[in-house]
Amino acid sequence: MNLSASEGIEGVRFAVTGGQGFVGSAICLDLLRRGAREVRSIDLRATSTWSDQLLDAGVRFFQGDIRKKEDVGRALCGVDCVFHLASHGMSGKEMLQAGRADEVNINGTCNMLDACHENGVRRLVYVSTYNVVFGGKPIVNGNEALPYFPIEDHVDAYSRSKSIAEQLVLKSNGRKAKGDKNIRLYTCAIRPAAIYGPGEERHLPRIMSLAKLGLAFFKIGDPNVVSDWVYVDNLVLALILASMGLLDDIPERKGTPVAAGQAYFICDGSPVNTFEFMSPLFRSLDYTVPRVTLDISVALGISRILVLIYTLLYPWLDSKWIPQPILLPAEVYKVSVTHYCSYLKAREELGYVPRVSPREGLAATISYWQERKRKELDGPTLFTWLAVTIGMLALFSVACLPPVGPLKWVLAISLFTFRSMLAIRLVLVVAVALHAGEAVYAWFLAKKVDPRNATDGRFTAKFGLWVTCAISQSLEKCNVQKTRVFYRRYSATSFSKFCMEEPSHPAHSTRSTSNLYP
Repeated sequence: MNLSASEGIEGVRFAVTGGQGFVGSAICLDLLRRGAREVRSIDLRATSTWSDQLLDAGVRFFQGDIRKKEDVGRALCGVDCVFHLASHGMSGKEMLQAGRADEVNINGTCNMLDACHENGVRRLVYVSTYNVVFGGKPIVNGNEALPYFPIEDHVDAYSRSKSIAEQLVLKSNGRKAKGDKNIRLYTCAIRPAAIYGPGEERHLPRIMSLAKLGLAFFKIGDPNVVSDWVYVDNLVLALILASMGLLDDIPERKGTPVAAGQAYFICDGSPVNTFEFMSPLFRSLDYTVPRVTLDISVALGISRILVLIYTLLYPWLDSKWIPQPILLPAEVYKVSVTHYCSYLKAREELGYVPRVSPREGLAATISYWQERKRKELDGPTLFTWLAVTIGMLALFSVACLPPVGPLKWVLAISLFTFRSMLAIRLVLVVAVALHAGEAVYAWFLAKKVDPRNATDGRFTAKFGLWVTCAISQSLEKCNVQKTRVFYRRYSATSFSKFCMEEPSHPAHSTRSTSNLYP
């Protein structure tokens, strides 16, 4: 397909659903660069990371919900071409919100198709996914002749709903406009591989968050398992070419547009193992590269337990206090089962050839994350948090609470270690003071380097330990008499006698005292 870089773009009005997202914003900017008359961003969000850049470029914002017909109809009035990217359920907690995924991905797409029909839109490019044909079974150099993966066999709502939506889009190809029977809507679907690049907001931030907490220490499956990736600039190029492939007014081209009713796989053309692909990024940020290998069956078992836990928390999944799941079944299959496809059809029919190599794309992504890390403050790993929390709770319990139940054992161990209650209380006060000082220091440093983290949970948690000091003093007054009685009975000098009087429990016989103190 030999067309100019701005064919079908100059003087044309476009709409991009999800226009304030990672890929959507890149499309908006590229369309304006190529001479589009107007570009409309349709997004549920009022602002995003790219809002200022989009506004400066001249993108027109339409804040709305594609699940509402009136919002979609208002945004598509007078539009010639639509890029439909908005979706829900791609990663993390979203994957467990099946109802919302169906509403956005299926009902939202139906609203888009109806609005295109009513407003006389001529072209619609739908952003789909590899998952419409992949569901856990190997695919080696697949092509568009592959059948859809059975709807009922998908393990996640995102893949199932995207498959249904793609089929609806392709079946709507050639539909005549409501007001003018001479105008037809031509549609096509782009199936991108895993998307990466500077600013990607679905997968990489979640992986990096796990790495910061020390939880990205494992890999899954055989190292020979490979899958496809696609750099954002390459995907944007494919989307632009697909919109050109839907043009029906090219003089030298007769009949139905070449891309009408077609689906295309888009990737960088270099399948690679996911963990091998991520290793340079981990090393560049000084994070631990995954070394422990989990068997697929073990990983699936863990992911299914997490699904059960998060299903119980379904009403609160949108809450920030619920962390992202470490692993889900669909993600296990993605990283542990080979699946890669050829972009030969896109090259022959659309003229798609990746403009950015995987090496260049990964280098740009690494540079972005290095700059982002330089501006932010990494907190301790989850294991450090647990050690500090357990240690502070043990100290607080021994110094301020009555010695009942298991606290008798904690107190006995503490007395054996520190020899006196005075020493235990002194250690508690010093620990709380150090945590409070660290909280204040982190706050001042964050205000200077990274204002976004100045009021984050780390400062709140640290400062909370300082508050515990005041609480402990009041509790101590209430319990001091009981503690003194217990202390006189089980002093450091009679610790051995205490051990003889109290039967030893297996759960406590091998417990280490090193993790009780910060």
